[in-house]
Amino acid sequence: MKNFFKVLRYARPYRRYAVLNVGFNLVSTLFHLASLLVFIPFLNLLFGQAPPPTTRPVVDLSIEGIKRLPDLFNWRMAMYIQEHGQMGGLVFICVVVALCFLLKNLTRYFALWAIGILRNRAVRDLRNEVYDKILDLPMRFHTGERKGHTIARITQDVQEVEFSIMNYIEMVFREPITIGLSLALMIGISWRLTLIALLLLPVSGLIIGRIGKSLRKEGLRAQQKSADLLSTVEETLTGMRVVKAFNGEEQMRRRFQRENEMLNKLNVFTLRRRDMASPLSEFLGALVMVTLVYLGGSLVIGKDASLTGGQFIGYIILFSQLLAPAKSFTTGYYWIKKGGASAERIFELLAVENSVKEKPDARPVKGFEHRVEFKGVRFAYDEKPVLKTIDLVLPKGRSVALVGTSGGGKSTMAGLLPRFYDVTGGQVLIDGHDVRDLRIKDLRELMGIVTQDSILFNDTVANNIAFGKQGVSSAEIERAARVANAHGFISQLENGYQTGIGDMGNRLSGGQKQRLAIARAVLKNPPILILDEATSALDTESERLVQEALFKMMEGRTSLVIAHRLSTIQHCDEICVVMDGAIVERGTHADLYAANGAYRRLCDMQAFA
Repeated sequence: MKNFFKVLRYARPYRRYAVLNVGFNLVSTLFHLASLLVFIPFLNLLFGQAPPPTTRPVVDLSIEGIKRLPDLFNWRMAMYIQEHGQMGGLVFICVVVALCFLLKNLTRYFALWAIGILRNRAVRDLRNEVYDKILDLPMRFHTGERKGHTIARITQDVQEVEFSIMNYIEMVFREPITIGLSLALMIGISWRLTLIALLLLPVSGLIIGRIGKSLRKEGLRAQQKSADLLSTVEETLTGMRVVKAFNGEEQMRRRFQRENEMLNKLNVFTLRRRDMASPLSEFLGALVMVTLVYLGGSLVIGKDASLTGGQFIGYIILFSQLLAPAKSFTTGYYWIKKGGASAERIFELLAVENSVKEKPDARPVKGFEHRVEFKGVRFAYDEKPVLKTIDLVLPKGRSVALVGTSGGGKSTMAGLLPRFYDVTGGQVLIDGHDVRDLRIKDLRELMGIVTQDSILFNDTVANNIAFGKQGVSSAEIERAARVANAHGFISQLENGYQTGIGDMGNRLSGGQKQRLAIARAVLKNPPILILDEATSALDTESERLVQEALFKMMEGRTSLVIAHRLSTIQHCDEICVVMDGAIVERGTHADLYAANGAYRRLCDMQAFA
């Protein structure tokens, strides 16, 4: 139940609505019980089992005066029966019951209105916190976690918490009121019968509790399998071109069906346990009521009768009303157990520590003046060394290229500069300041990044270029597009800069997407550029256009360029050959080529002379 109380923390800011709910439920319960109890004095008077009051009871604001309220009602009803006969008394009771039900349902509506606001706002805040956490976590987490699992936490798991826990949060406020008032009235009618009921009900509760022990564990497995299923769907949609090209439909179908069948079995098992709660609790409650009917009936018709017929009927009615909230508690317990599994997955994500933290006294960064330096940098991923004592200086306005075989650590070096990752040894310095001592937002504001995979969003061309910038004019967007050689194809789109480009920009070609990504970086106007394989996935014509755009953008900027196509980096001021996490050669294109070393071998493999 600890996850249930964790979820309740999100309702704390809206506790005033919980107070309103409790108040309205209290009044609603009072009117509900009153609608049932008014039959007791009527039946007693009707069958002559109680003498009618002869004098009007005095009712005031004192405790004794309030206790005389039932006597006042009995007196009024007796007077009405004397004046209008038994049929008149029946009409009187029917009107009172109808009025009680009207007021009960009116206050019940207001109680639902209050709890609805609390429930939905609490779920909204939980969903916002999960999304904020996803944005806050470093790239190391996202590269090691399946996207489907992350998506499942903010969608299915939050939805399960809303349905399984938040839908039953009112139970915590409402049912104790009903049970407490019912028990108080039952004790007032017959404490002996109530004592027997209190001894029998916990026994049935223990039986039900033992059945639900495994529900949270199975619910957790079901949510994990549901996340696996969502991951499969996400991978299928992302790689649909490959699936179809390699006739992999049948393989993906079998994989999906296997995981779907496992999810089905887990859900059936969980639902079987959960659905057993309601009929079992009702049957056990009925057994308790049958026992009370037998014992209570003996108190009415026995030699030492201590209950009137009206009291006995009223007691049984009250006990039947006690069964409904007890049943709700049982059903809610099962749902909360099931929702607890989803809550556990959510809080597991929220508990992940962000390894890239900004210091409380982090320095603001106003600009870039001198140089970027990698000083004795080491980096390991999951204890596996990736970089081994890297020393590199990028003076302002100069361009440095990183080349080498895949997996050598080039992209990792680029990721350390904007603090996508933090070094495990050494320092990354900007103008002599360790990047870990700087404000992260200010640090990343200095940099423009263009990667091999052009990450665009399902929005308009203009909004993609202006992403991350506020108050950008159309003229500024167009200027950036012209620098990126993108204005020409944008002008030919159906709605120009207001054309939607689809999911991940899939309505555009690879070269067009890359030029939009470059335009986005140009608009940012950063002093430092990081180009990570920006042209490697393009055809010759697109590469030429993109390369021209990159040359324009690099003018006067400090640039860190990662490339496999060596023809694209021969203009750089310095070229570093990175292999197995270390810089093995460095110099200009001409110097390295003449040295006949690792760089020359890379050039020869690409037939570049």
